[in-house]
Amino acid sequence: MTPPMAEFGGPASNDPEVPSRNHQHAPPDVPVIEGLSVCVYTVPTDAPEGDGTLTWDSTTMVVVQARSGAVHGTGWTYGAAATAGVVTAVLAPVVTGLSALEVPAANEAMRRAVRNAGGPGLVAGAISAVDIALWDLKARLFDVPLVRLLGSARPDVPVYGSGGFTTYTARQTERQLREWTEERGFGRVKIKIGESWGQYPDRDVERVHRARTVIGDACELYVDANGAYGAKQAVRMAARFAAAGVTWYEEPVSSDDLDGLRRVRESVAPDVAAGEYGYDLGYFARMVNSGAVDCLQADVTRCGGITVWLRAAAVAEAAGLEISGHCAPHVHAHVCAAVPNLRHLEWFHDHVRIEERFFDGTLDPNGGAVIPGASGAPGLGLTLRTERSEHFRTG
Repeated sequence: MTPPMAEFGGPASNDPEVPSRNHQHAPPDVPVIEGLSVCVYTVPTDAPEGDGTLTWDSTTMVVVQARSGAVHGTGWTYGAAATAGVVTAVLAPVVTGLSALEVPAANEAMRRAVRNAGGPGLVAGAISAVDIALWDLKARLFDVPLVRLLGSARPDVPVYGSGGFTTYTARQTERQLREWTEERGFGRVKIKIGESWGQYPDRDVERVHRARTVIGDACELYVDANGAYGAKQAVRMAARFAAAGVTWYEEPVSSDDLDGLRRVRESVAPDVAAGEYGYDLGYFARMVNSGAVDCLQADVTRCGGITVWLRAAAVAEAAGLEISGHCAPHVHAHVCAAVPNLRHLEWFHDHVRIEERFFDGTLDPNGGAVIPGASGAPGLGLTLRTERSEHFRTG
């Protein structure tokens, strides 16, 4: 079904002259959300992975498909398999029958429905996956790339290579860094630090300086402690990294410790970044207003989907800050291109490996940037390859 183009270019649904249909079934002339389906996939890592506060040997991806007639939209999140149960039992009954064109209304309906279930964590991941699927569905109904539906603010999206796990050997790290810089032409790379909650600071320093030697002076070097340090230790470590020219210091302390983040930010030269564990808009407002970060991070698969990610970007822009997309690069690319205050997008090894295996239409990051929508394919431009993904299905 082709939606009426007046819906594409007409007044917003909050225009006082347009009756609100929030949380009500769509009128008969508007395509509706006819249902959701969900699958769970668990994919082993290609090597043991770890950061400052966690190790893992597999990654779980929860994929949602939203249906309207013969058209399907796809979204996903990375997290617990129990996320799928939230989609099926709580969210699907809420969005089924709503207009497929009014995604923010569906997002609000889901947010209200989970009040007693608790919004953060896997519930927010479930809402995010559904929201992404609905935006993909809407763009496919109009047969346009999602970036065109959203409206682009930039022609491409800068990316940075992300991996360098604390569990890697020196040889593994060097091979990964060289792939990003020498083979793909990335100008920014990031490694993990803070091994075992900051118990091995000398090894952290050694790994950072070795990374600088491998990538050379022209490439930006980022580090991510995943909240492993205390505030004073984080400041001391930044001084020890200084000679390596680190410019991005991600979660030097827990993102729950906004005062600690602010104190570190005021004491170190690299930009301090955090926000990947934001599950609602209020979280981002508190982080920005506290002065805790130089660049806000937001994860579209956790924060409430594309609908809320755009709002988080606006919160950052209002404070004069840039935003960075956290992981899940093939979901983020289109929405990242739609905001003027983007710094970059994380090209995270673990998620890239899964998305390139599962989908046709994945993006080419060579040269250090991707161009969403360049193929002209509708929506996110991706097609799930069931013959490649089914082997990893666990639910």
